[in-house]
Amino acid sequence: MNESASIRITTKALNSGNCQVKFFIEDEENPQYGYLLLHETKPVGDILEEIKVRMARRREALLQDNPFLSIAPSQDDHHFYLFSA
Repeated sequence: MNESASIRITTKALNSGNCQVKFFIEDEENPQYGYLLLHETKPVGDILEEIKVRMARRREALLQDNPFLSIAPSQDDHHFYLFSA
C-alpha cells in the first residue's frame, strides 16, 4: 500500500453481534477494497490501524513465500478479505 493512499471505511452491525467493515484503499497505482470482520465495534482509528496491520502481515507473508513451492501460506485470515478494484 502506497503511503499516500487513503482508506475509506463503512461499517455494518450484523445480527450475530459482529461488525462488518468494508474498506476502500484509494491508491492511484493499486486501488483495492476488502472486508474485515470484527467481533466488536471499535473506534474508526482502531479499525484503520487493524486494516494496516493485516495488510502488513499479508505483504510479509507474500514476501516470505517460496516461489518454488505451490503451497499457499500456512496461516489464512478468514476475517480479512482483499480484492483489486
